[in-house]
Amino acid sequence: MPISKSELHDLLNKPSLHGIPLLVLGNKIDKPEALSKQALQDQMGLESITDREVCCYMVSCKNSTNIDVVIDWLVKHSKTKS
Repeated sequence: MPISKSELHDLLNKPSLHGIPLLVLGNKIDKPEALSKQALQDQMGLESITDREVCCYMVSCKNSTNIDVVIDWLVKHSKTKS
């Protein structure tokens, strides 16, 4: 997690990504050892990101948990290039 956090925050500092919404997915929540949403947000330092919309969903592809919500978020935030 520390490497993922570092990589994420390095990416978010790139001027070309300024203001772009961020979607973070915690996968494999069907596993007993899965992090909680709060633990994921804490370990990734998501609360410190204030220059853009940040959304975090916990998902399980195996159980289809929150997949519909993630697709809705992606559709809402997609931009059509002309």
